[in-house]
Amino acid sequence: MGAAETAYTKDPRVDAYIDARPDWQRELLQRLRDIIHEADPGIEETIKRTVQPYFVLDGNVCAFLAAKDHVNLFVYDGAIVPDPAGLITAGHDNQTARTIGFREGDRIDRDALLEFLRRIVANNRAGGWRSLKQE
Repeated sequence: MGAAETAYTKDPRVDAYIDARPDWQRELLQRLRDIIHEADPGIEETIKRTVQPYFVLDGNVCAFLAAKDHVNLFVYDGAIVPDPAGLITAGHDNQTARTIGFREGDRIDRDALLEFLRRIVANNRAGGWRSLKQE
């Protein structure tokens, strides 16, 4: 099933966050949202820190943060997930969250992002980075 065909429950607060962005960010955030849900049908949407969209399954998977000229996808447990495609653009020294940044016109490496997110979900199901790091 492709991202366009993936059915998932949308949080209206996440809809509002996306709808308030400029056209290019709306399109990018919606594509990212579809890929996130394609990674695992159990991922749920919520809002944390008052306005920030989070995607969770047995812990944080990722979160959105849109700024004036870019969009960040914060990926949790990114420190222990291999990144052979070079998705991570910032936060290389952060143990819990790393950043995949996008600017207008950037393309999304869908396959690499799907694999990356699926590994985060698997890690969450295995107890999260703290448990895995101890092993």
